[in-house]
Amino acid sequence: MRNVIRKILPAVALLWATSAMSQDDLPIPADELVYCTVCHGIQLMGNPIIRAPRLSGMETWYVEQQLRNFSAGVRGLHEDDTIGVDMQPMAAVLTDAQIKAAAVFVNATRSTSPKITISGDTLKGKAHYSTCAACHGVAGKGNEALGSPDLTIPDDWYLVTQLQNFRSGVRGSHPADSYGMQMRASVQLLADDEAIMDVVSYISTLRND
Repeated sequence: MRNVIRKILPAVALLWATSAMSQDDLPIPADELVYCTVCHGIQLMGNPIIRAPRLSGMETWYVEQQLRNFSAGVRGLHEDDTIGVDMQPMAAVLTDAQIKAAAVFVNATRSTSPKITISGDTLKGKAHYSTCAACHGVAGKGNEALGSPDLTIPDDWYLVTQLQNFRSGVRGSHPADSYGMQMRASVQLLADDEAIMDVVSYISTLRND
């Protein structure tokens, strides 16, 4: 994997430089962070083909929290976490300073909202979301004090995957993941995959770009 990344980095760096020349307000990652764009794309817009979610504009505190969880093995070591197992070794090699720098970079990136790929009943989803709103807010923008991220940033397919992971215990089972355990308890209120699809479809309506 590392050899593949080394081969791809020069092309990615050139692509970033070209993009930056026409969009001076968009951030350019430090050399050690360029590899983030290999999977997550320019401006971290995401790449559904390889199941790399959109990260553009994600909160600094949440990025730091999750990178530390990956680095410590709190997240990404479960054999059924097909997305997390790729992320865990990447985060494990980051220093604390690099984690902080990565979080700042992620927060500064910008891209348009991803395409809607999930089809569900938004009216039922709105009813389900009333529980989610207690932590994530009526507009889905999150609450740092409660450890709740902005739900309008990630791809809809990624939200579905993570809700399924919480429900099954693939995510949120580690004793050090206090916020994850809270999510595990909350998602049990979503009885099946249909309910998950419905609530994610409703969350997609909260995006404002």
